[in-house]
Amino acid sequence: MSEVDTADEAARWLAEAWTTGNPLAALPPGLAPRDTEAAEEIAAALLTSLGQPPVGLRLLAGMVGPLLAGRLIAGGTPIALAGLRHPVATAAVAGVLAAPLEEGATTPPVFASLHAAVDIAATRFGTPPTDPAQTIADLAGLGMVVLGPAMRVAPGDTPIALAPGRTRPAGIAHDLAGLFATAAAEARARGGLPVGAMLLVAGLSPPVTPVAGLRLTCAGGALGRARADFA
Repeated sequence: MSEVDTADEAARWLAEAWTTGNPLAALPPGLAPRDTEAAEEIAAALLTSLGQPPVGLRLLAGMVGPLLAGRLIAGGTPIALAGLRHPVATAAVAGVLAAPLEEGATTPPVFASLHAAVDIAATRFGTPPTDPAQTIADLAGLGMVVLGPAMRVAPGDTPIALAPGRTRPAGIAHDLAGLFATAAAEARARGGLPVGAMLLVAGLSPPVTPVAGLRLTCAGGALGRARADFA
């Protein structure tokens, strides 16, 4: 079996799990990606199989994956945990591009708006894989992304917190300009992104395992807030 055939076959396994909601066992040795490059080939084939073109790039714990329009929701929209397997929430920030990210360029990304966000990672595997390559093949564990209102601010050093209920911790300072520069470089290495596409940097807080009835709020100063309500 050629590398292309292997990627397509692995993508078919994953696509069935995505569309049916049934858990997937770990990919067998003949189909499991051997490295990040092979994992991204499977992820690309999976997107084609699902018929869902990406609308941006997501960066979480060093893993690069796509963003899908159907996985972006507005703050306050109830999130059904029954549709997410092994969910893990972290604070995130999203930026909507005001200028394209062209392949080979090195200039900082220019944003039309920034959004506080709650990233909810999930998996199609019955047991979360220990091999990062299998997670990358599964669209880097994309679950749902809750977006707060658009804020017209520039990325800078920003304290960001993810907290339950009405608690308001001080937050952890992040160099958002640096994080977005890394995300932009990853996007350019994969061919670039057009105006209106989104960069998302996640994992900006300790992880939280959501339960029904929980409300999580990502607060980021001038970035505003994003609220995730779990049902």
